[in-house]
Amino acid sequence: MHFGITCQYTPQALQAMAANPQAADRWAAVKKLAEAGGGKLVGMWADPSNGPGVWIIIDVPDADSAMAMSALAVAGGAVQNLKMTRLLTQDELTAVRAKRGALAKAYSPPV
Repeated sequence: MHFGITCQYTPQALQAMAANPQAADRWAAVKKLAEAGGGKLVGMWADPSNGPGVWIIIDVPDADSAMAMSALAVAGGAVQNLKMTRLLTQDELTAVRAKRGALAKAYSPPV
């Protein structure tokens, strides 16, 4: 399952990264967390538009893993204003369309 995550770094995290730039490899930290959850880090990009922040795409086995990872990052004080979106691959979207067709027989719209 793919998830897109956006968030902003907290002031404390920014101060820590500025104080020790060599230890501020956020890619490595997010990669390690994703792998610990049985997944992988697909990509990570800086986002300066709403304060120093980040866009992340992870591929994890289930939604519980993604939510647990996000909760750890927020609770640990690294990020704030986190938003997580489930992303569908084209294969997953094809399966959704097939399921819609099967369910359509059981649905009647409100009058």
